[in-house]
Amino acid sequence: MAYSVSHNSFSTIPLFVGFLVVASSLAHVLSSPLMSDSGNRQMKNRTFKPAKDIQKLRRINAYLKKINKPAMKTIQSPDGDIIDCVLSHLQPAFDHPELRGQKPSDPPARPKRHNSTDANPENLQLWTGSGESCPEGTVPIRRTTEKDVLRASSVRRYRRTRRRHIRRDSTGSGHEHAVVFVNGDQYYGAKASLNVWAPRVTNEYEFSLSQIWIISGSFGNDLNTIEAGWQVSPELYGDIYPRFFTYWTTDAYRATGCYNLLCSGFVQTTNKIAIGAAISPISSYNGRQFDIDIMVWKDPKHGHWWLEFGSGLLVGYWPAFLFSHLRSHANMIQFGGEIVNTRSSGFHTSTQMGSGHFAEEGFGKAAYFRNLQTVDWDNNLLPLTNLHLLADHSDCYDIRQGRNNVWGNYFYYGGPGRNVRCP
Repeated sequence: MAYSVSHNSFSTIPLFVGFLVVASSLAHVLSSPLMSDSGNRQMKNRTFKPAKDIQKLRRINAYLKKINKPAMKTIQSPDGDIIDCVLSHLQPAFDHPELRGQKPSDPPARPKRHNSTDANPENLQLWTGSGESCPEGTVPIRRTTEKDVLRASSVRRYRRTRRRHIRRDSTGSGHEHAVVFVNGDQYYGAKASLNVWAPRVTNEYEFSLSQIWIISGSFGNDLNTIEAGWQVSPELYGDIYPRFFTYWTTDAYRATGCYNLLCSGFVQTTNKIAIGAAISPISSYNGRQFDIDIMVWKDPKHGHWWLEFGSGLLVGYWPAFLFSHLRSHANMIQFGGEIVNTRSSGFHTSTQMGSGHFAEEGFGKAAYFRNLQTVDWDNNLLPLTNLHLLADHSDCYDIRQGRNNVWGNYFYYGGPGRNVRCP
């Protein structure tokens, strides 16, 4: 739910869309500028490999044909996105052999002590600002373009673009966190309100996100996760807007899972929210603050993991069969921020987490999560107990927790990245 907590004017998202020249012909592709391993854009001479490049373009086009379904209606978003209204039974999820020919599952019972309503949601995304909407019986899907895939260099990298990064020790992985987590029990879901910002990201191979993790298994190759929140990812989306996203894996990000609807898996049920679309409005420093409410929980009847966004809006679900350990329950819940630090210039990145300010600055300046809750075996929403705090590099990004009667369990987190204490 978008939640305004001050009466000052707020700034809109900076209008910046990364412009990438992408070939519409093979000759143009062969002469395109490349990104070096260091992340700095450089022009490089490239050996002509027509057969290899033609094969790559064929793979990309085959993927686009598979993932972009026929639209009943198309909506142009102010940020440049194209939103396709796709018949529900034609969405990518139903390409999965386990789902082919099926209908979406019935809505689950909400957790007890859950106070949301099924009221019409606020305008939480840019594409809905014009008043356009997708018809009943369809789902809005952000169209994937050739530019999107070429930015990531391959179809495989584009769909996943994440690496094994949730380990408590992320030294050397490039992924850094400032999080609160609970473990040591059986968990059946989680809920929180996430403060939304537009942190600066240094280069297209880095990202900044804030999310909820539902985790089960070990931190080896059997790791299962469900993830939802907001992220800024130039590589994935081609711009610097904060976007509502989902992710899942059942083998520690190795071969299974993907972002949003970029593979068969998540079943979308709403016609009001486009996963991967830009969030609006956002928070401003010393100005108005805006939240989104996110809840993920396990349907007691069918075992699917459902996602709710905003004021009681059911977005859809991850079918139980996708997972191994999460078919039963989660053994860890995590809330907070994550960035990627490529050290592209030889020192720590200046990619921001949260608002780009440290936790000590507090309300209106630092980003926060509030009303942290988990779901127990009997489908009850409960406040967190036995919280653990982790900041991989506290001189770069830190975290501070608190509790009161209005926000329940909450924390401030984030930071600027590179500074005098974070070289």
